[in-house]
Amino acid sequence: MALFEEEMDTSPMVSSLLSSLANYSNLPTGSKEHEEAENNEEGARPSKKPVKAPQLGTLMGVYLPCIQNIFGVILFLRMTWMVGIGGVLGSFVIVFMCCSTTMLTAISMSAIATNGVVPAGGSYYMISRSLGPEFGGAVGICFYLGTTFAGAMYILGCIEILLIYIVPQAAIFKIEGLEGQEAEAALLNNMRVYGTIVLSFMALVVFVGVKYVNKLALVFLACVILSIMAVYGGVIKTAIDPPVFPVCLLGNRTLISKGYDVCAKVIEIDNETVTTKLWMSFCDSENLNATCDEYFTNNNVKEIQGIPGVTSGILAENLFGNYLEKGMFLEKRGVASEADPDSPATGSNRYVLADITSFFTLLVGIYFPSVTGIMAGSNRSGDLRDAQKSIPIGTIAAITTTSIVYMSSVVLFGACIEGVVLRDKFGEGVNGNLVIGTLAWPSPWVIVFGSFFSTCGAGLQSLTGAPRLLQAISRDGIIPFLRVFGHGKANGEPTWALLLTASICEIGIIIASLDAVAPILSMFFLMCYMFVNLACALQTLLRTPNWRPRFKFYHWALSFLGMSLCLSLMFICSWYYAIVAMGIATCIYKYIEFCGAEKEWGDGIRGISLSAARFALMRLEEGPPHTKNWRPQILVLVSVDTEQNVEQPRLLSLANQLKAGKGLTIVGTSVQGTFLDNYTEAQRADQSLRKLMETEKVKGFSQVVISSNLRDGTSHLIQVGGLGGLKHNTVLVSWPRNWKQPEYHQQFRNFIEVVRETTVASLALLVPKNISSYPSNGERFTEGYIDVWWIVHDGGMLMLLPFLLRQHKVWRKCKMRIFTVAQMDDNSIQMKKDLITFLYHLRIDAAVEVVEMVDNDISAYTYEKTLIMEQRSQILKQMHLTKNEMEREIQSITDSSRGSIRRKNPSALCSHHSTDEGASVAEQPEDESVAVSNPKEVQLIYSKNTSTPTSPTSPTAPAGGATTWTDNKGADKGKTLLAANPEAGKDLFNMKPEWENLSQVDVRRMHTAMRLNEVITKKSKEAKLVLLNMPGPPKNRVGNENYMEFLEVLTEGLNRVLLVRGGGREVITIYS
Repeated sequence: MALFEEEMDTSPMVSSLLSSLANYSNLPTGSKEHEEAENNEEGARPSKKPVKAPQLGTLMGVYLPCIQNIFGVILFLRMTWMVGIGGVLGSFVIVFMCCSTTMLTAISMSAIATNGVVPAGGSYYMISRSLGPEFGGAVGICFYLGTTFAGAMYILGCIEILLIYIVPQAAIFKIEGLEGQEAEAALLNNMRVYGTIVLSFMALVVFVGVKYVNKLALVFLACVILSIMAVYGGVIKTAIDPPVFPVCLLGNRTLISKGYDVCAKVIEIDNETVTTKLWMSFCDSENLNATCDEYFTNNNVKEIQGIPGVTSGILAENLFGNYLEKGMFLEKRGVASEADPDSPATGSNRYVLADITSFFTLLVGIYFPSVTGIMAGSNRSGDLRDAQKSIPIGTIAAITTTSIVYMSSVVLFGACIEGVVLRDKFGEGVNGNLVIGTLAWPSPWVIVFGSFFSTCGAGLQSLTGAPRLLQAISRDGIIPFLRVFGHGKANGEPTWALLLTASICEIGIIIASLDAVAPILSMFFLMCYMFVNLACALQTLLRTPNWRPRFKFYHWALSFLGMSLCLSLMFICSWYYAIVAMGIATCIYKYIEFCGAEKEWGDGIRGISLSAARFALMRLEEGPPHTKNWRPQILVLVSVDTEQNVEQPRLLSLANQLKAGKGLTIVGTSVQGTFLDNYTEAQRADQSLRKLMETEKVKGFSQVVISSNLRDGTSHLIQVGGLGGLKHNTVLVSWPRNWKQPEYHQQFRNFIEVVRETTVASLALLVPKNISSYPSNGERFTEGYIDVWWIVHDGGMLMLLPFLLRQHKVWRKCKMRIFTVAQMDDNSIQMKKDLITFLYHLRIDAAVEVVEMVDNDISAYTYEKTLIMEQRSQILKQMHLTKNEMEREIQSITDSSRGSIRRKNPSALCSHHSTDEGASVAEQPEDESVAVSNPKEVQLIYSKNTSTPTSPTSPTAPAGGATTWTDNKGADKGKTLLAANPEAGKDLFNMKPEWENLSQVDVRRMHTAMRLNEVITKKSKEAKLVLLNMPGPPKNRVGNENYMEFLEVLTEGLNRVLLVRGGGREVITIYS
């Protein structure tokens, strides 16, 4: 292995890797991250007891827990009522729909559970690792709330069995003698009081020790199985010997059994007709001639068999639904009844009445909790010997078993029990017996006690599981305010989470109605199942390389069908509960997204983001965006110091303020060196950029390139920034500071190259001058102006940028002014009208002013300024020559200057705006080349190549007005600048100035720059920001220094200037 010696430190040998994997064991307290976090937080702790290897198989670990959780309170308390109300067909549809949903969800869950090791944490772990922390947290909380409300539902079911069927005498609020709303209120109050007591007791049991709950689990499970067997036994017995459960009807209305002793109006005793207790209920006296209720008088009393048996043919009568309004009588179909529809119903407390208004969707909401509990096996994944094998087999087998039981129960109940008895929710017509109990064999008490203990057990299981789920979510750290619930007792029991669970459970107890609580938990479970299906479908469709489940019997179409069923059932159950549940999940999702801890779990949502991004980028490749969709996609070019810190942080502030367009932002910089030697510096620079972007709230990307020189690095950024169609269309670069100083000469040359490259690439260019004086994102301008000087049309950039800036809170209070320059032959009044109309169509609010500039003689100071500019250019050139070359160059300049002296009156000179701005002095007529009669003690440097053509967009508007600067001022400036390098210019101060050798193009440009600067300074001195067209760069590199001088003169005396150069396309339109 000598070949791989150098890699041993970072890459382990295969043998050591395999041994570490073989020793892996599922951690009972959560995923490995939780264990590491605990160790980090708690430091050195006493050595823990060795964790026993999990030993549970498929039967004990998955199948039986699922059976216990699925069979529950609804089967015993509401199943018969559902069949009576919805009919056998309607109920079968409901059961089939719900069971199909859970089966499809189990298939998706099996695929996820077998795609790698599933630590303890079950469904929450699977969803969060498949769909990411946002969805994981939202669904985890929904699943937690569902489990908590399930605990409340089981406790309410337990109390209902206790108070109605076992010991009705224990009621604190007596129901005897009460009618309607009063009786209902008394029942609910009893549920609240006893529910709170039972909840407190159960929470105490869970707090003292979960091991007792787990030991009792098998006992409770035995009760469930025994009860179901008793029902099937009873069905078989009805075929042989139907039990005697008479039901008394008055006409076709069912009577309450405790309201009569004999199902007859009168009876014969010793040949004497005697009235019964039933007579007394409807008449005002015992006498046969007493005044009785009209309906009682007109209809006969008859007794029917409550359980006619499976062979009786009652199934045909129970086939279709019989939905009731609240307070309606329970009537038997096909029995004659004489009732006056106009007469008010009297003695309603003697009949069995519907306690709630029923409809199909209500039945779905009430029934669905009876198929939940399919996650019980996956929640115990940490205790399974082979979770990947046991979870699919155990869960699917449990759902198959329970589905068969439920579907057969629907048919058998409809075939054995009379319809009025099925619709009798609390068994009031059958001596207060539990309706399903009347069918049981050998005794109704088997079902009563079996269902009581099973609901108790299910309630304890919910109060045990929910806090652990909350603890797992808290320990993941994705929801910051829940972190306190991650702590517990020394042995890891979630004390705080149990307290919160009990408090939420109490809300369900206060609601007190089983029928009202069931749809609430249906919502949360359905949402959880929906996201399990979504996770499986996404992973399958995205074809993630890591998606390799051992369970092969899944398909994305099945997952989508399951997801659609879940969503449909949510709105079928209760559309308003569905909206509330989705609102809760959305709020949690957004909270985690904005405030939660950053987690990278390789989730499917990240995968779908990549796929969506790829699709969108491919669409962008189809062509350039329409003008209406144009927005500045900014490449911000910044420089970093030796410590890799950004030198111009305010550039990012400006970029953020421009981002009302919500476009792309790339912040780029270059590091000098080679990739191998300077990679760590580049990483440090990238971190610095990211940190600054976060501080300035710039949403975008950072990019650092390493190049042999900074010039090439910047060029590479401009060329390769972005991806596909998502590329920058605007470059933001700061004005080079101190560019006149010799040590910074390379900086401004790089800057001019950026200007040239953006021009060639048809990119817009933004150059803020005095960037340090620009406002930060925290500042606010309460008033002021943003002034736009629109000299040449650049595609509308000058109009768009102030609009975007004013969307930001920094510039919101500033008003916009647009200035444009009128030349001699322009109609300034008409220009103003046209500009106002143009801005109106653009929907931009701005004040408009047209500035008239007339031709004027070029002042002596303009020539002086141009002369100083060319002298500096020559000095900078000399700095790159050797000593001998320098002496020869100076001599040649001196000779050529002395041989071409001509002097004429400077007042005869006027500005000629030739269409060919590239003409040199040699091409000018002799009478246009003149000199001054007032020589200065400054050495003339004559540039051999004075031709400096410009791009067509250079502003050439004539300027007018008298200058206030003196010749001496210009001379002083010239001397100062020449003194920058006395060595290079020591022999150059002995000659006299000659203005006629200056380039007339440069003179005219300097004249334009000075006149424009004077007008701009006069109008916009107090403006918060001045936006100005940026002249194009010289095509050859000889005029670089002159170009910088022109821009310097143009912007002199202004605090904040943003030089703007368009990208050659329209960026703003008047059309909608």
